[in-house]
Amino acid sequence: MNEDEKKLLQAKHRLEEAQARDRVKERKARTRRLIQEGAILEKVFPAAAEMELTKLEEALYWALR
Repeated sequence: MNEDEKKLLQAKHRLEEAQARDRVKERKARTRRLIQEGAILEKVFPAAAEMELTKLEEALYWALR
């Protein structure tokens, strides 16, 4: 493997690592947002904490129509 091929391979790996970091960052941001939204839902609608997910989903669909 010559020097140009090595540099190209290194650049490819750096790009892949940067993309992986971006995916992790996006996933963590989504997780944080979902937790915050769930907390708001439980604050506004305390019964949500005790409901099954399917029942909660139905209640929200009904309430938001």
